[in-house]
Amino acid sequence: RAKQRSRTPRRWQVLFLFLLPLFCGALSEQIRYSIPEEMARGSVVGNLAKDLGLRVRDLLTRNLRVSAEKQYFAINTENGNLLVSDRIDRESLCPQNPVCVVPLEIVAENPLNVFHVNVMIEDINDNPPHFPQNSTVLQINELATPGTRFDLESAIDADVGPHSLQSYQLSYNEHFSLMVKDKAEGKNAPELVLERPLDREQQSSHLLVLTAVDGGDPVRTGTTQIRIEVTDANDNAPVFSQDVYRVSLPENLPPGTSVLKVTATDQDEGINAEITYSFKIPGDVGSTFTLDHQSGEIKSKNPIDFEISSSYTIIMEAKDGGGMATKCKIILEILDENDNAPEVVFTSVSSSITEDAEPGTVIALFKTHDKDSGENGVICLIKEDVPFRIQSSANNYYKLVTDGALDREQTPDYNITVTATDRGRPPLSTKTHILLNVADTNDNPPAFSQAFYTAYIAENNPRGASIISVTAHDPDYGENAQVTYSLVEDTVQGAPLSSYISINSDTGVLYALCSFDYEQFRDLQLQVMAQDSGDPPFSSNVSLSLFVLDQNDNTPEILYPALPTDGSTGVELAPRSVEPGYLVTKVVAVDRDSGQNAWLSYRLLKASEPGLFVVGLHTGEVRTARALLDRDSLKQSLVVAVQDHGQPPLSATVTLTVAVADSIPDVLADLSSLESPANPEDSGLTLYLVVAVAAVSCVFLAFVIMLLALRLRCWHKLRLLLGSGKRVCRRARFPLCGCNVVHAFLQKYSHEVSLTDSGKSPLIFSQPNYGDTDGNERAAEKSNPLLYQEIQRFLDDNPSTFPQAFPHT
Repeated sequence: RAKQRSRTPRRWQVLFLFLLPLFCGALSEQIRYSIPEEMARGSVVGNLAKDLGLRVRDLLTRNLRVSAEKQYFAINTENGNLLVSDRIDRESLCPQNPVCVVPLEIVAENPLNVFHVNVMIEDINDNPPHFPQNSTVLQINELATPGTRFDLESAIDADVGPHSLQSYQLSYNEHFSLMVKDKAEGKNAPELVLERPLDREQQSSHLLVLTAVDGGDPVRTGTTQIRIEVTDANDNAPVFSQDVYRVSLPENLPPGTSVLKVTATDQDEGINAEITYSFKIPGDVGSTFTLDHQSGEIKSKNPIDFEISSSYTIIMEAKDGGGMATKCKIILEILDENDNAPEVVFTSVSSSITEDAEPGTVIALFKTHDKDSGENGVICLIKEDVPFRIQSSANNYYKLVTDGALDREQTPDYNITVTATDRGRPPLSTKTHILLNVADTNDNPPAFSQAFYTAYIAENNPRGASIISVTAHDPDYGENAQVTYSLVEDTVQGAPLSSYISINSDTGVLYALCSFDYEQFRDLQLQVMAQDSGDPPFSSNVSLSLFVLDQNDNTPEILYPALPTDGSTGVELAPRSVEPGYLVTKVVAVDRDSGQNAWLSYRLLKASEPGLFVVGLHTGEVRTARALLDRDSLKQSLVVAVQDHGQPPLSATVTLTVAVADSIPDVLADLSSLESPANPEDSGLTLYLVVAVAAVSCVFLAFVIMLLALRLRCWHKLRLLLGSGKRVCRRARFPLCGCNVVHAFLQKYSHEVSLTDSGKSPLIFSQPNYGDTDGNERAAEKSNPLLYQEIQRFLDDNPSTFPQAFPHT
């Protein structure tokens, strides 16, 4: 039950509870309860939540609990009642102390508060009085005069107050009566008073019963028997040298150490002067000290501990052989020594803290206690170099708080050692370890292992081929360190980057979604993003250059001589009077590949007259190797192969027909002579041949006339445009870089005529031009506009065919 208070103080108490968090979280109002001892477990002491001004629904969240070394009490978090959780024996808690108060510390978190509660334990009459001995023998000399008093042993009652020992009662005897007096120690001491003289010859012994009565309801009693033996006369009692002995002893004396030796003397002689010593006070004296009954020397029996008892009061009796006794008091004061290290009791401690915790965050709440007395204040320190400090609070309470920034990536956990040291000589200390884990927060972005990446992939790769693996590491932990990869959106030649490249979001491996063509594009510039799974997430980008490697996947393409679409074969003209090294024609070829794969070489694969013509290995020029002889055939057939230097090499062939004659009529004549019949049966064939040649000549003349008419018409339109002042579009330049050979060829071979070869396939002759092979582009266009337009159309349809100069010029 709580102590009753008036309404006005109660109102101030409630107001104080509301203003309490404004002053100090560790201060609280003193709450007092009073309960009887020996209450059953689970008994209600009082509604603590109501008295503290706390709401019941907040008890769980605030973790309201009792902080005590021995848990006699507990808190019911459902209704806030303070309950008895263990047996409470006032006599064990507060022996011989009229006021027994158990201090409690009530701890609440969120916010952190400590409330101090005192529970007063009221005594109940649960201990009857009892005497140290069930029977006592007194020897009284028969010469004892009436009125002589004999000390009796006092009864002991562990209860206090009205339940303690109140009075004594003695059974009736005509020779004796009972008197109770107050001794110096404050206890009622019974004395036996001789009322009538004794006569040993009439009655040598008397039996009395002494009863001790307490003040409880119902009354409890204890008895002892007193046997009185009447002895012969002994008129001198022993006398101590001092009535009170005071001795100071240091604690922790080894067993067997002499403490004090008392001396008593008796003026009698003989057996009446033989003195024996004995302890007359009950308790733990006999378990701590031993007495030599003959010499009166007191020695330590067990180690003396100041924390158990700071002093001892001993009543010693000296009795002579005649039965007369004298008592003295011995007061032993125990001197405290610094033999107890301070104790550290944690009230609240956290095992984990986030790395972004602000400085001053409370990690643990603890208090210190030292059993020693005097100047034994405790100093708490942290000797390690850690971002924590100890903050002193009230009533020996301390807080362990952060004192700097935490970084889990550098130090994931701390083993904090709290050292509590007292001020004794020598000082004693206690070390307590606190293991604190630093919880991760997402404070680090992923970092790639390289500043940039370069990857290579051969063209014509299979779809889904792996290109490269990028790796990013996040020093955070758990989900904050889980990295996913993605491509930064971009476009390549108007198409999204995701149609060319994909990335595995978990492993960072890049894959090709299409087959790359080196002739389409040479490289890709892209960015890869790595993002963690934190909240909010962090990301970082890295640049990646993907280069497409060329493969030999394009065969050489022959530009000249172009293969006619009608199946005819081109014919080159060579005079009979040519010298060795005469340039007959030139094979022009290109390769869409690059580098080694586009390096072309020419060779003569097959010839109708071996040794007559040679082909330049790198130029493709067809020249005569020797002078023409009469025996050489008029019509020479050459097969030229063009091959690149790729692995494996690719090649193309072209068939050239060379007519040996000084002029076109000579060609016709030679052909006629070549086709003249060897016998009359072939005259019909010759006639047909002549007719065919004539028809071809007519067709050729008609073609020349039509070509001249078209040229005149174009020239006329040009003149009209120039005369009208309109702007004429500039003709595009030939885009073939490094193709001076083609330009030279267009200047040398410009004139074309058509004729028939004995009625067979049409033959095309080229009239050689002996001008400079380094002529300009305009001369080439004028000399052979049809061939120029064909090459120009080919280059326009294949803009990426000549991206670089050929290895050969």
